[in-house]
Amino acid sequence: MCTGKCSKFIAICLYPLALLSIICNIFLFFPDFQTIYSKKEAEGLHRLTDEIKYMGGVGGGILVLIPAIHIHSTGRQGCCMFLSIIFAAVGVAGALYSGTIAAVGLIHGKVVFRNEHLVEKIIERNREPENIVVFNIGLFSALLVAACLELLLCGFQVLNGLFGCICGTCNHKEVCTLDTKVTSFLKVK
Repeated sequence: MCTGKCSKFIAICLYPLALLSIICNIFLFFPDFQTIYSKKEAEGLHRLTDEIKYMGGVGGGILVLIPAIHIHSTGRQGCCMFLSIIFAAVGVAGALYSGTIAAVGLIHGKVVFRNEHLVEKIIERNREPENIVVFNIGLFSALLVAACLELLLCGFQVLNGLFGCICGTCNHKEVCTLDTKVTSFLKVK
């Protein structure tokens, strides 16, 4: 597979992962699919964990979505491979941010209420809302898996971009070998 087609494949895989990250983070703001907890948080009551408010899924998803758009256009046009390396590095940073926030969210657990008293890190008994621990573990786990896949794909794109800068994109059916690069380099001089 040439570097242009590989870029296009990577970008197409990054689109749903970035959207999954954004959607999971938005759902985390609405436990039990209700808005009352977000409204109480806005009133100053501590109803959402800090990891939700850090918006790792939204921030990381956008930091992966923007490079995916550029990488996809790079794959179609077969140019600007150096820029795709820079954008892929931004995607790596976004995936690391999203994955770190998701991992911390899984470690710290959910803020759970029992008779209006704050009790942190309780997983044995769910209180308000019902099944909130399962809800948060599911969404933070989805965020973590998406971030790991985004990290791998953006890391592969960095390597793919480096290879594309050195050998070309192969979009014009040219075969990239060391011999062709050396002879073309010598012809220039």
